[in-house]
Amino acid sequence: MNEQRIFKFFAERGFTEAGIFGILGNIKDESGGNPRNLQNSYERKLGYTDDSYTEAVDSGLYKNFAHDAAGYGLAQWTYSTRKENLLKFAKDQGDSIGSLDMQLAFMYQELKGYKKLFAVLATTDSIRAASDTFMMQYERPADQSESAKRRRASYGEEICAMLTGVGKPDAEEYVSEEQARQKVVSAAVSWYGRKEADGSHRIIIDLYNGHTPLARGYKVRYTDAWCAAFGSAAAIAAGYTDIIPTECGCGQMIRAFQVMGRWVEDDAYIPAPGDYIFYDWDDSGLGDNTGWPEHVGIVVSVTGNVIRVIEGNKNDAVGYREVMVNGRYIRGYGVPDYASKAMTERTSKLA
Repeated sequence: MNEQRIFKFFAERGFTEAGIFGILGNIKDESGGNPRNLQNSYERKLGYTDDSYTEAVDSGLYKNFAHDAAGYGLAQWTYSTRKENLLKFAKDQGDSIGSLDMQLAFMYQELKGYKKLFAVLATTDSIRAASDTFMMQYERPADQSESAKRRRASYGEEICAMLTGVGKPDAEEYVSEEQARQKVVSAAVSWYGRKEADGSHRIIIDLYNGHTPLARGYKVRYTDAWCAAFGSAAAIAAGYTDIIPTECGCGQMIRAFQVMGRWVEDDAYIPAPGDYIFYDWDDSGLGDNTGWPEHVGIVVSVTGNVIRVIEGNKNDAVGYREVMVNGRYIRGYGVPDYASKAMTERTSKLA
C-alpha cells in the first residue's frame, strides 16, 4: 500500500511516527494517496484524466504543466514555481511526473527548506500537532478551518490504526459517515496501478486469501479474475467486512448484498463514494438490467452525471473508469450501511 511506502520513506529519514502520520493524513485529504491525481475540478476543464494528463506531461505533449493552476500529485502541488520545480526534478531523475518515489524525494527536498516544520516532524509525539503544522506551513489549503484541521488529523489517526493496529478510544470525536465511506475508497485507491504484468497485484490477492472465512472455501489464484476479490480486499483493509460481503465472484457478491438488504436494483440510482457498482457487459441498454454480472468496482466520486469508479482487474490492473448515471452495462449497486459505522466507530490516537 502507498501508505506503507510513504511511512517507510520518511521513517528512514528520521521523522517520528506521529510526524509521519500527520503527513499521511494531509496526503490522504489532498490526493487520496494517489501520486497521479489531477485535481478533480480540472479534469473536465483540461480534458484529461489522471492517467492521460500524466502521460501527456511525461511525453511532452502537454506543455502547460507549471502554469495551468491545477493541483497535481500527492500534495496537489499547484503554484507555478513549485510545479515547475517538480517537473524539473522528475526530468533530472529520469522519472515519470506521477512516480510515487520521485514525488516523495521532491517533497523531502522541499521540507528541508521549512526548518520549523521539519523540526516538528522530527520530534513530535502528537499526530494532531504534526498534521496542523504540515497543513498550515506546507500545504496551505484554501480551507484552513478547525473542521479541516480535525479532518486531516483524524485521517492520520486512521492510517496509524490501519498500519500499526495500535490505537485507543477518543471520547470526543466520532467517525462521520463520509469518513467511513472514504476509508474503503482510500484503501482501494492506494492500490492504483498495481497489475498482473509485474505481479504487484498479488498483495491484493494475498490480503483477500488471508481473511477468514474464505467465500465458498475458495482461495483466489493470481491468474484468476480478481475484481470481486479487489472489492473485498478494500473492505478487509478498512475493517468493514461486517457491512461489506467478501466474495471472489460478482454474482455471489450481489446475492450477499441482497441477503444483507443492501442491494439497489435501480440502474438510475445515484451512488455515493464507497458504494459498489456492478456491470453486465451483455446489457442491451433497454429497461432495468437483471443479467449476470461480470465486473465490479468501487465508486470514488460523482460529479454531475459522471460516476468515477476504481476497479481491480481492469485490463489486468487497478484502474479508473467513468460511467454515466443510468448508463448502459450498469447491473446495480451494493450499498454498505456506512451510517452504522458513523454511529459506532470512534477515531484513534497513537498509543
